[in-house]
Amino acid sequence: MKSISLIQFLIEERRAGRINAELSLLIEVVARACKRIAVATNKGALGGVLGEAGTGNIQGEAQKKLDVISNEILLEANAWGGQLAACASEEMEDPQPIPDMYPKGNHLLLFDPLDGSSNIDVNISVGTIFSVLRCPDGITEPKAEHFLQEGTTQLAAGYVVYGPATVLVLTFGHGTHEFTLDREVGSFILSRRDIRIPEETAEFAINMSNQRHWEIPMQRYIGELLAGKDGPRGKDFNMRWVASMVADVHRIITRGGVFFYPLDAKIKSKGGKLRLMYEANPMAFIIEQAGGAATTGRQRILDIQPTGLHQRVPVFLGSKKEVEVATHYHVAADAAG
Repeated sequence: MKSISLIQFLIEERRAGRINAELSLLIEVVARACKRIAVATNKGALGGVLGEAGTGNIQGEAQKKLDVISNEILLEANAWGGQLAACASEEMEDPQPIPDMYPKGNHLLLFDPLDGSSNIDVNISVGTIFSVLRCPDGITEPKAEHFLQEGTTQLAAGYVVYGPATVLVLTFGHGTHEFTLDREVGSFILSRRDIRIPEETAEFAINMSNQRHWEIPMQRYIGELLAGKDGPRGKDFNMRWVASMVADVHRIITRGGVFFYPLDAKIKSKGGKLRLMYEANPMAFIIEQAGGAATTGRQRILDIQPTGLHQRVPVFLGSKKEVEVATHYHVAADAAG
């Protein structure tokens, strides 16, 4: 079968009227930047990129050197392209305007430059997550409030996982597609078109060390999974937990499963652990377009009206039937008071 490059795929999407030339070019720029990040992560200790950067991000988390490098690569790559009005990063408090010396476009880009960065030093897969929105009409200098759009308005979302292979997973709202980086030619090549996540699964991903802090409906749901064949679910479940969201989601995209980062007593005051704009929305868009489901445990993630650029939410995503069961337990518990 003839291989299809990312650029060819984007041209096909343009000809089909699903994306415009500006969005196509923006995805090319992001993909090219991610290839540079892949090179940096692959060098590991030899590239002097491991360890702490000695700085903190807006969330107060210690930044790794590669967090800072990846953020700079994405900012620099997108500054001059002419497709963006502004971009926002999980690593920065405020949106980054496009310098006046460069042309501006009609899109807004949000990204988590290096998700799972706590795993860098131990050589476990990490990744980049991104989301593309339309800049509101008439806005020439976008501020934070112009990014606060519901997930349903996303024009595109994707992630790149830097693992044994470098893989890009992408959606424009017409299915979810996977591209694998061919290092010999330097191009992302279409490796799976129209991915479908199985509706049922026997595999779940969650940080069990937080169990004592979970709400009662989450305790109930996971308790049933752990009871296995002898419990109310009548089958055994396996647990997987990489602690790198990109890696955990990519496993679900590849073979099904569910990923949970529920609300717990430690993070309740923050609203959740994961960021709505940089992680939850793009991943929810990708998962839904592959036939899966994504909720906070109480509502569909893509329907949330954001209130802040760094807003956090609980995340339940993956195989539809399991997400529905876990969500039902939370909604029913709320209704019962």
